[in-house]
Amino acid sequence: QVQLVESGGGLVQAGGSLRLSCAASGRTLSTYALGWFRQAPGKEREFVATINRSDGSTRYADSVRGRCTISRDNAKNTVYLEVSRLKPEDTAVYYCAAGAIFPAITKVWYDYWGQGTQVTVSS
Repeated sequence: QVQLVESGGGLVQAGGSLRLSCAASGRTLSTYALGWFRQAPGKEREFVATINRSDGSTRYADSVRGRCTISRDNAKNTVYLEVSRLKPEDTAVYYCAAGAIFPAITKVWYDYWGQGTQVTVSS
């Protein structure tokens, strides 16, 4: 079992930046592909970014490409998501997830999920 705990969310003005963290316990994250998803009120949970377990390859959703960086620190058992030039439409609960498949852009391929961290972007 892997337990994931996100942090770093909050209220930020449009144009600002945030760095989200997701710390794991129970098992090492180095054997998993990792992803970030987000869910806005009344909407489906959508893919944001994913990073491979081995070579650090990444994939991003079109909506965040160029504004977003996913990274991992296996020594700290943590995955990060940095988002810049935030927009009000980035407002959502952000979830990290761990799974075996890369690149996986749908949530069905992830086995473990955190509880989420709220990001609110004011205009």
